[in-house]
Amino acid sequence: MLIAFSVAPSGAPSDPERAGTASESADGSVHDAVAAAVAVVRASGLPHRTTSMFTEVEGEWDEVFAVVKSATEAVLPFGSRVSLVLKADIRPGRTGEIDGKIERLERALGAGEPDAS
Repeated sequence: MLIAFSVAPSGAPSDPERAGTASESADGSVHDAVAAAVAVVRASGLPHRTTSMFTEVEGEWDEVFAVVKSATEAVLPFGSRVSLVLKADIRPGRTGEIDGKIERLERALGAGEPDAS
């Protein structure tokens, strides 16, 4: 299964050590909280990719959702609440889709281009 998720804090930090700071920087960025979540994903050892808006993780149902839960918990100290957005592609028996889907797309895009030679 592939999961694309985005997690972000809002409200005053729930962690007393962060009480003097806002959950967002002056420009509205939540990069410190997102970094905490991405660190959890990277430590999981599962295939993953982070883009400017989402992090994708590939694995079995239970292991992927355990990573999403832990990543969400890593963001909790940065705000009084957390927003989580999930999108899942559940395709039993398939692995390597985190790259496979992109490779198939690139081949399809290349198929319509004239030969440059």
